[in-house]
Amino acid sequence: MKLPRRQFLHLAAGASALPFVLHVAKAQGYPSRPVHIIVGFAPGGGIDINARLIGSWLSNRLGQQVVVENRPGAGTNIATEAVVRAPADGYTLLLACLPNAVNATLYDNLKFNFLRDIMPVAGIARDTFLVVVNPAVPAATLPEFIAYARVNSGKINMGSAGIGSGNHVFGELFKSMTGVNLVHVPYRGAAPALVDLLGGKTQVMFAPASILIEHIRTGRLRALGVLTATRSPQLPDIPTVAEFVPGLEASYWSGLGAPRNTSAEIVQSLNREVNAVLADSTIKARLEALDASAMPGSPADFGKLIADETERWGKVIRTTGIKAE
Repeated sequence: MKLPRRQFLHLAAGASALPFVLHVAKAQGYPSRPVHIIVGFAPGGGIDINARLIGSWLSNRLGQQVVVENRPGAGTNIATEAVVRAPADGYTLLLACLPNAVNATLYDNLKFNFLRDIMPVAGIARDTFLVVVNPAVPAATLPEFIAYARVNSGKINMGSAGIGSGNHVFGELFKSMTGVNLVHVPYRGAAPALVDLLGGKTQVMFAPASILIEHIRTGRLRALGVLTATRSPQLPDIPTVAEFVPGLEASYWSGLGAPRNTSAEIVQSLNREVNAVLADSTIKARLEALDASAMPGSPADFGKLIADETERWGKVIRTTGIKAE
């Protein structure tokens, strides 16, 4: 989910220039030193941007620097394990996201149990995903594409950022609910997958709106549907997938987690500050520019989402037989 360098620098610079509003948390003097948010992806992607936006504002409210650390690899498992093993003192947090729920079933030998070992702190955002095709595909609507895919079973390539990625599991859900046979082609990231979609080496992709919008507007890609429950504010003319396939809805979510046994006071303090950040109109606007929506709520709300998503994607993985590399 790599963003163009210019857009990344613009958003990052905007985050660092946000007004300074000091609001120090009072949970037993926490924090008294920098707080680290560990992100399981390389810099520049949509999830990394979410972490940097929230981190910049939390720095202002907590009165301590919030440092974003990128530890990509193993589908976020490297980053997650680092947080699981960190002291439960609130100074090492995880940018938790959809792959954490997927990996709980996808990987057989994880050294941690995500639901047990990571304490939910606060939701951050939901990112909009779209179904897009190369313009060479003779389908102008989602029903036309489904019909075309059925006639050309096993001949249409579906690119993804890798096995178990959001692109992949969303595509597998689509396949199972529509009965089409798309050939999964995994790449080492969304950026190379997008390049081959634009070049016609693959024909369809389920990808975040943030990396697709300009290609859609210039006609280099054709959007067929939005996977979220509601239409995209950035692309209001594109119907939701559920309008044609009832019940087919998915979104890529992110939030903050902490090592288990982190004190309830620290968790509640962080949750309160994150929700205050998400309520700010500037943050809302920046998320909307990425075609994402703020996801405020309690730690219990975020924990329920994680548990529900772990169960949901576990069923998809078991039903489709997806295996980790």
